[in-house]
Amino acid sequence: MSRVWEIPVHDSTRVRDARMAAREACVEAGFVPQRTADAELVATELATNLLKHAGGGRMVVNLVAPPDDAARTSVQVFSLDHGPGIADVAAALRDGHSTADGSLGAGLGSCLRSANAFDLHSLPGRGTVAAARIDPEPGGRGAPQTRLPVGGITVSLGQAEQCGDAWGCVRSDGLLTLLLADGLGHGPKAAHASATAVAELRRTAHLPPVDILRRLHTVLRRTRGAAVMVAQVDSERAELSFAGVGNVGARVRTGDGWTSLVSHPGIVGAYFPAHVPLRRVPWRRDSLLVVHSDGLPSRWTPPEDLRLLAHDPSVVAAAILRDAGSPARPVRDDTSVAVLAPDRRTSADDSRL
Repeated sequence: MSRVWEIPVHDSTRVRDARMAAREACVEAGFVPQRTADAELVATELATNLLKHAGGGRMVVNLVAPPDDAARTSVQVFSLDHGPGIADVAAALRDGHSTADGSLGAGLGSCLRSANAFDLHSLPGRGTVAAARIDPEPGGRGAPQTRLPVGGITVSLGQAEQCGDAWGCVRSDGLLTLLLADGLGHGPKAAHASATAVAELRRTAHLPPVDILRRLHTVLRRTRGAAVMVAQVDSERAELSFAGVGNVGARVRTGDGWTSLVSHPGIVGAYFPAHVPLRRVPWRRDSLLVVHSDGLPSRWTPPEDLRLLAHDPSVVAAAILRDAGSPARPVRDDTSVAVLAPDRRTSADDSRL
């Protein structure tokens, strides 16, 4: 799923571009017209809000697959800004609420109704991050929104159509396995390498992380290769196992502190090390894992805002991406950030916003 749509929104003409990006993503995902219309509505409302309330920002549209059904493709729509923020998010989500003249006040409420999952984090003076996931089938009127234990965001260098980064997550026999791949270089060939790695995860998620990497080394020999990390949660053992090869990063939070998980030098598919270290750490209900490609600055600061960390993993990932860069400090490479949280299997609770 290497196709990425990124739209800077700084004037009204880009609202249409955001809507068209959502439409193109739905076509690629094989959506029926009604779900395509829902995704277009979400993109339009979020892009319009960027102009009205944040003074501009950017939209990102990704294709994602849930861990329980890797063959199904959903459309993820992100909105990111460094604007004034929203003082009362709960009120903003209610239909009829608006701070803009001439607005019907139905924007965020319509996003909440149209998406299978919608979450938003905002801080006054810091800006807002919103994420909406539109699945092929509607959730049904009044159905609870479905929150997944994993989420991520991917953007391309220079807003290129093909991204050399990819991530995927698969559930298999009590194991939840997350993979992030950074194909060597940029463009279609890098995208092919990372997409090949994600596709192979669907066949190997039952294996330990180091064995998955070894299998990937054989498969990726037909590509230009990639940096790859694999993280696997064993729910029965309450344990996270991690192994990586190449320039990819990870940090895990347990309790009040963050710990770095270091990958081993090499390239999967080209220069595979003789020994790949496996790191094991406890996985508790308050744990959180952040994995990323080298497009994220190596000295990025992990978030300490507990309210942010309680949000949907896709919102956490988007906030990390937003805060690691700026117009004055753009990303240096294709960039992916994925976040894995404990699988609480709960529906969305707007009160926590």
